[in-house]
Amino acid sequence: MFSETSLMLHPRPSELSLSAFVDHYGDIYEHSPWVAEAAWQQGLREEYDSPGALAVLMGKMLQEAPAEQQVAVIQAHPDLAGKAALAGALTQDSAREQAGAGLDQCSKEEFSRFEALNEAYKNKFGFPFVIAVKGLDRHAILAAFEERLHNDVATERATAIEQIIRIACFRLTARALGE
Repeated sequence: MFSETSLMLHPRPSELSLSAFVDHYGDIYEHSPWVAEAAWQQGLREEYDSPGALAVLMGKMLQEAPAEQQVAVIQAHPDLAGKAALAGALTQDSAREQAGAGLDQCSKEEFSRFEALNEAYKNKFGFPFVIAVKGLDRHAILAAFEERLHNDVATERATAIEQIIRIACFRLTARALGE
């Protein structure tokens, strides 16, 4: 097993120019390179060369952003087991994450359930359901989907942002491990 303190990103964020940093880490947040740019502008020291520390810094940029920008980041995420997944139109990270949770192996009935929940969720909140699927299976994801449908919009926006930050941390750790 690895130690978070010994796990380092390559290339090291603290050694990169703005354009190189955005080139390497701008896709951590789905179609939202502004998060990486904002993190770089905070000043990247060696302490941010680990996945966990960089995830915290980038997450802080997202949490401090105006609500409209947060919603735009949430809206950049695909539906779980949705049309983009079926059409093969997901980003490489999203495709790998959804497949890791078995969403590419849903039965016809499960796909229909995901489709109905995706629609109900977007109708209620105005953005797609986002959850860090690593370590979850499709049954746990469906249960979380149904439970979170009872939240109010502000609670759900905050929950989606927390989940997106978890996704970013998983993605940064995977990169540090060469996955």
